[in-house]
Amino acid sequence: MLKPLMRSLLALGLLFTSDVMADEVKVAVAANFTAPFQALAPAFEKATGHKLVASFGATGQFYAQINNGAPFDVLLSADDTTPARLESENATASGSRFTYAIGSLVLWSADASYLDGTDAALKAGQFRHLAVANPKAAPYGLAAAQVLDRLGLSEAVKAKLVEGQNITQAHQFVSTANAELGFVALSQVYRDGKLGSGSAWIVPQALYDPIRQDAVILRQGANNPAATALVEYLKGAEAARVIESFGYKL
Repeated sequence: MLKPLMRSLLALGLLFTSDVMADEVKVAVAANFTAPFQALAPAFEKATGHKLVASFGATGQFYAQINNGAPFDVLLSADDTTPARLESENATASGSRFTYAIGSLVLWSADASYLDGTDAALKAGQFRHLAVANPKAAPYGLAAAQVLDRLGLSEAVKAKLVEGQNITQAHQFVSTANAELGFVALSQVYRDGKLGSGSAWIVPQALYDPIRQDAVILRQGANNPAATALVEYLKGAEAARVIESFGYKL
């Protein structure tokens, strides 16, 4: 009679312990890292038992929200300057900042025949709209502005620019044919070593400053075990394989 009862009590105890140990981590994720993060999330939750609650958007907007008290535990930024700035403002957990990915910029068209792997179509200017992300809020938008400047095309395309609030919106402009082409994150159109659809020109690194994407535990997450677990997971080999499969460098 006692053995079944003991087994039931033991099972209940383990379930209770698991619930107590599991924590929730609220993550602000740069828009360009949406697909990789969504690919990483189930494996992280399965491996740790912790729950992820993610918000996706422009890094500049997240900075403003964090300053206004938004309850994020971790920031996965699209640059390295925003986490460093938060660090200098004592808004982060000491020593938690690290580079989780180095992004690549690509000129992309949903039309498979529009781009030939070079900047020829961009220089020809035979298009009505060129999509970019807001350079003041999105690091990939700033990178696009640098490319146009270094190619001497800023003035030539100025009237044709359609600006998204973040890189996700810039990608939507192109994917819905509201713009013939646009500068987006390689991770949005690239998976497992190949272009998913359309046509593209992977922009040479010499034309824009390196997009070092840093992660940091914010002050709210300093004592959250799930926040620490997420940062450690992102540093691991399993996460690295997924991140690289989307065209990022480590």
